[in-house]
Amino acid sequence: MTFVKKLKHEAYKKIQYLSFAQHNKAGTSGLITRLTGDMDSIQNGVNLTLRLLLRSPFVVFGACFMAFRVDPVSAGVFIGAVPLLSIVIFGIMLITIPRNRKIREAVGSALLTTRESITGSRVLRAFGREQAQVEEFGVKNGVLTRLQERTGRISALLNPLTCMIVNTAVAVLIWLGAKRVDAGIISCGAVVALYSYMSQILVELVKLANLIITLTKSFACAGRVADLLDTQPEEKPAPAGDRDTGAFIEFDNVSFAYSSAGEPMLKNISFTVRKGEKIGIIGATGSGKSTLVDLLAGFYNPVEGRIYIEGRDIFSCTDEELAHRIAFVEQKPAIFKGTVKSNLALGKEDAGEEDIRAALGAAQALDFVNEKENGINSVTEQGGRNFSGGQRQRLAVARALVKDADILILDDASSALDYLTDSEMRKAVSALDYSAVFIVSQRTGSILDCDKIILLEDGRASIGTHAELLENNEEYRQIHLSQFEEEGEAV
Repeated sequence: MTFVKKLKHEAYKKIQYLSFAQHNKAGTSGLITRLTGDMDSIQNGVNLTLRLLLRSPFVVFGACFMAFRVDPVSAGVFIGAVPLLSIVIFGIMLITIPRNRKIREAVGSALLTTRESITGSRVLRAFGREQAQVEEFGVKNGVLTRLQERTGRISALLNPLTCMIVNTAVAVLIWLGAKRVDAGIISCGAVVALYSYMSQILVELVKLANLIITLTKSFACAGRVADLLDTQPEEKPAPAGDRDTGAFIEFDNVSFAYSSAGEPMLKNISFTVRKGEKIGIIGATGSGKSTLVDLLAGFYNPVEGRIYIEGRDIFSCTDEELAHRIAFVEQKPAIFKGTVKSNLALGKEDAGEEDIRAALGAAQALDFVNEKENGINSVTEQGGRNFSGGQRQRLAVARALVKDADILILDDASSALDYLTDSEMRKAVSALDYSAVFIVSQRTGSILDCDKIILLEDGRASIGTHAELLENNEEYRQIHLSQFEEEGEAV
């Protein structure tokens, strides 16, 4: 248990330092399976190894040695039986190890479907897809069951084959011993002793056979955990030299493509941000808005081009330096189990009550927090289930504001807010002293007052103010007109 405790700690520590790209490749369900089911299987394997594997071989070889001392000729039966038993045991072991690895992968696939069904239960019910999801799980569960049955049939051969070999050896031993007793070479007691040694071997080999079944599963799980532990954190490319262009932030011909995608998500993006400017980012769904700010935060490495902060290539910055300078609010805010105060303290551990209340006020969250019985000490459930979507977003914004960083990134952080609350929050944020603010939004109304607006289309960027894009860019004009006409407002 101590061994697995340390192993879990190392695996969890490794996960914390994997890049987002490596997280995406491994998958959430795969990582959870490694830390839970795989670890349990490894623990069982280590437990049985210490209890049985270190004892059974000594008993088997000890019995063989004593049999040779009683009668070397009759003990020749042991020489024939033990290699046959070894072939059966290790042969089945070699066949089942890769099959057990496939079983663990199938478990991960079934777990993924289960996790999606639970987290997306509202969506499934809204679209009446319950039966389709049941059928999908049935298919994956069926694949898992078939793999387990086929592997189980092979593993089930272990006990009967070992018993057949040992019992055949016992029959030969008794027959041979009877002939040697009749010839006066050995006594009846010697035959009984040889039979006892063979019985000891049988008992230990039955235990060993059952142990091998467990060990094959443990080896498969250990291989999956070893793959995780052997994964090296993604290295950043060699940094370029510093450059002074007078810009606070500069994107220089930045391109990016996800590993699973054929086409680049972003192509040759170049722009500069001066100190104190506010940048709006807009575009169609899937145009790369979030990806652009993810690159600035260092979550992914661009495949081409460079990003500079105050003339310094971000590849020369450590993760800690970037995390210290950038406050990030993601599309789907993560609220952790604890209290409002503990969630906001993630941004700044030594934040005082005044800092927290000021951040909540700027994020338009102070009113609903004060309505709670315990105020900032109110309990937050896992995922913030006891708060609405808009409240979770405002708490996430407050957490970023508490951090007091140089750069603030709001990645569609007001999508669940009404226009009035969104406007009030933007005014409060604008009054704060940030070196740069990036606002990713689907609404042109949320970025009207930005110093620059970046419109992403097919991986390319069109840059200008609201008035310039409205006049010169048809795509931006259509987005703006559609939104304001829907609200019945004048353009």
